[in-house]
Amino acid sequence: MTLHIHDTLRRAKVAFAPLDPARVTLYVCGPTVYSYAHVGNARPAVVFDVLFRLLRHAYGEGEVIYARNITDVDDKIAAAAEREGVDISAITSRFAAVYEADMAALGVLKPTLEPRATAHVPQMIEMIATLVERGHAYEAEGNVLFDVSSFPDYGALSGRTLEDLQAGARVEVAAYKRHPADFTLWKPSKPGEPMWDSPWGQGRPGWHIECSAMIEAELGFPIDIHGGGHDLIFPHHENEIAQGCCAQAGAAGYARYWMHNGFLTLEAEKMSKSLGNVLLVHDLVEQVPGEVVRWALLSAHYRAPLDWTGELLEQSRRTLDRLYDALRFLSELDPAKTSANLAAEPHQGVLQALDDDLNTPLALSLFGNYVKDVRLSVQNSRTARENVAEALAKIAVTGRLLGFLQTDAETWFKGEADADLSEQVEALIAQRGEARRAKDWPEADRLRGQLAALNVEVLDGPGGTASWRLKG
Repeated sequence: MTLHIHDTLRRAKVAFAPLDPARVTLYVCGPTVYSYAHVGNARPAVVFDVLFRLLRHAYGEGEVIYARNITDVDDKIAAAAEREGVDISAITSRFAAVYEADMAALGVLKPTLEPRATAHVPQMIEMIATLVERGHAYEAEGNVLFDVSSFPDYGALSGRTLEDLQAGARVEVAAYKRHPADFTLWKPSKPGEPMWDSPWGQGRPGWHIECSAMIEAELGFPIDIHGGGHDLIFPHHENEIAQGCCAQAGAAGYARYWMHNGFLTLEAEKMSKSLGNVLLVHDLVEQVPGEVVRWALLSAHYRAPLDWTGELLEQSRRTLDRLYDALRFLSELDPAKTSANLAAEPHQGVLQALDDDLNTPLALSLFGNYVKDVRLSVQNSRTARENVAEALAKIAVTGRLLGFLQTDAETWFKGEADADLSEQVEALIAQRGEARRAKDWPEADRLRGQLAALNVEVLDGPGGTASWRLKG
């Protein structure tokens, strides 16, 4: 099977072929570490984690180099440091660690490389100097700006023209700019901000040059796939292409494929601090397992908008509860864990769905149906039980490809419950089961109330009580 992806630049779904199958390169714009990440920030991390897993399955784990940068110098970082009266490194170190922990809770694998902007300032200065030397950038009042008119293909990614940008300039344009769309490569630092020496005086880099310099230093041009959120197409990725291509002196291409995930809204509204509706990943993973958040984020196609609602989260939790319940049932039939010793390929339907431009809604549906069908088959057929180890192996490898069913089923349901609480709950469930069999419904309801008071949710299966879990 061949992976097909929608290339933003070509505006079409195309077959993916890496420049070098032994060195597949993927770069995704990562976090600006000045605060907690909200659920919209998590969407590209999760989406491109699935792509990373898929590429490693296709080409080998050691053949895929995934770089996700950390922006650790920025106006917002400087503002946060000033508010707290600390050096910017105190802000960036804290929130980089929080981001990595939150993404790990969502099942996001650690990228191969996590380059930091501040570690690549010399490369940025070198790239800017090259652009000035080649006539693509100019110095003005201590700033260095990219001259967009020097790059004929400017606007190809976003579909904008220089004329459109000239006419659409809504804010006052600095007098030293040759064109309203010219963007900053280097700028003087304000008091208290970090600064580096450069041929143009002490200052710091602009945002766009950071990614281009890190890509060249860590991966080399051209990379295979460049990813990020839809909001980065313009101006960030448009500017990356311009400066990256112009700095290469005619080298073919900057990124061979461009992928962008769609926006995320909260209850049909754009998340905004001013509206007070920002939903933080850090808070979400305290309420529900990270896999629930991951399932919700992958429930819509990555290029489509995703409206985040409480019902979406609840539905994702219920779905994963059913999958883990089935996994527990099947695992009890394979006590020797023979499935761990079997080589297995992922479910072919799931793999085909992912190869079709990361169609995760279809992949999740097929995966869920497969697990359900295996359970029903085993329940209804003694012959099927002989194949349970093989089915468990396929479930495990498919789950790993998607990033689900990555914990023990008992741990999933019981969470942080200690031995004493587990013993108490099991005793109450057993009593409730006896009351139900005796059709003593008032007693069964009373016992269920006791369980609820312990923050326990009872999950009744078709044949009676199947399991329980601590509520989030």
